[in-house]
Amino acid sequence: MSSTTQAARPPGTGFLDRENTVAKAGFNRWLIPPCALAIHLCIGMAYGFSVFWLPLSRAIGVSQAVACEGMTLGSALFTTTCDWRVSDLLWMYTLFFVVLGASAAIWGGWLERAGPRKAGLVAALCWCGGMVISALGIYVHQLWLMWLGSGIIGGVGLGLGYISPVSTLIKWFPDRRGMATGMAIMGFGGGAMIGSPLADMLMRHFATAQGVGVWQTFLVLAAGYFVFMVAGALGYRVPPENWRPAGWTPPAATGNRMIATGDVHLKDAHKTPQFWLIWTVLLLNVTASIGLIGVASPMLQEIFGGRLIGADGVAFLNFTPEQRTAAAAVGAGFVGLVSLFNIGGRFFWASFSDKLGRKTMYAVILALGIALYAALIPFAASSRLLFVFVASFCVIASMYGGGFATVPAYLADVFGTKFVGAIHGRLLTAWSLAGIFGGLITGNIRDARIASGVPREAVYQPIFFTMAALLAVGFVANLLVRPVAEKWQMRQEAKGGAKPKLATVSSTAAASVGGDYGIGRGGVSGPAVIAWLAVGLPLLWGVYITLMKATALF
Repeated sequence: MSSTTQAARPPGTGFLDRENTVAKAGFNRWLIPPCALAIHLCIGMAYGFSVFWLPLSRAIGVSQAVACEGMTLGSALFTTTCDWRVSDLLWMYTLFFVVLGASAAIWGGWLERAGPRKAGLVAALCWCGGMVISALGIYVHQLWLMWLGSGIIGGVGLGLGYISPVSTLIKWFPDRRGMATGMAIMGFGGGAMIGSPLADMLMRHFATAQGVGVWQTFLVLAAGYFVFMVAGALGYRVPPENWRPAGWTPPAATGNRMIATGDVHLKDAHKTPQFWLIWTVLLLNVTASIGLIGVASPMLQEIFGGRLIGADGVAFLNFTPEQRTAAAAVGAGFVGLVSLFNIGGRFFWASFSDKLGRKTMYAVILALGIALYAALIPFAASSRLLFVFVASFCVIASMYGGGFATVPAYLADVFGTKFVGAIHGRLLTAWSLAGIFGGLITGNIRDARIASGVPREAVYQPIFFTMAALLAVGFVANLLVRPVAEKWQMRQEAKGGAKPKLATVSSTAAASVGGDYGIGRGGVSGPAVIAWLAVGLPLLWGVYITLMKATALF
């Protein structure tokens, strides 16, 4: 069914209000994914902040770090005469993902009411404004300003920017929920591929005998990111109420029991067992990957030693300085390859879930992860099968990313689309905890094994088996997911959330049961091509740089 609608600005509303982002007849829905990518590619630089740690660890000494004996984390926050340690700077990662999850949970409901345009602009102000505050912190050498700027204020921008396109994309692509969210969340994984080499180039440009060029780099990146994020936010549109692509029949009408026939209110979602089962699946899938991905480079060097650089039989601890440098280059290539598969997996697995179903797709990736961690990876490590080891971890990385990209569509299937963005925000608290647990499990087992004198090549075996056990629990939790009981579903007349106010609709029946409102399915158009090129070319450049670094593995 098709009808046309003309959206006029409702009285008493502002430019940023959700009501003023309702799409008109003729709008092309394929303009929305580039808007989401524009924001996610910018905030995804959070994954690439490690490029700043070594330069910042000699921000005062420039050529050599100025170390101070007995400096604690507390004194490091306020010192102006001592260089920061890498361990002090690493706390930024913890702040990023803890604040991301907390802000997504706290303001997810507001986002649904305010709409993606307003939320995207707030995200741009927080993320880019946080980088400006961090630049000031670097300039005056105050670590607490960096934590406040990028860690806390920027973390709020991460949370809002991450979830801002989720419900919008799901509503625009009800026929391809997984693919739509996969395209956007792919950008978060790809942000570091662009930002890290760009930041390295900028630091080299700004570096002098008096400074390492980091604060200037922060300012340039903040300005560039702000332009992209604002453009993406202003480009957001939401579909009219009950919109559906022309000729498309909702899966619920075809008898798919795992597709919700009604919406669950935000205030009730966390009361259902389904929410906590999916929360557990995300927690364990991320925990089983993030800790090992975080030590990917040293893990590869310690397990394979001289095999990486044509010096078979030379253990990691016996490397000469030259061998250590060469092995580090190979390790960096491994990290780049893992990152590339993390990004590709976000699109591949999420799109695949549209055909396979979300629950089945999670069962596949969790079962495959168990097999890899429990059998193939330990075997490849003990047998020194480099290609098998690298390929296995690339698959693990793809499933790590795929789990992130598919979960919004999984939530939409189970809880409906009305509050999916806010529900997704609350679910991301699992990511915050996984970021802590993954590092603790990997770090504690690794440190204990090294302290007990275990050879470096055998340090990681218990970690692999632990991760397999975590995935096994996640596999069971996923199997227990069932359709939400009817008592939790809202009555049609009681549904909340902000409804777009349409000035005129040519068919009253179409407004009540849904239609395409003259929008259709979208396709190739001049504006869409320009929008995709704007985000696609930087992404392709990042892929090229990553592949060039990965050649060191071969």
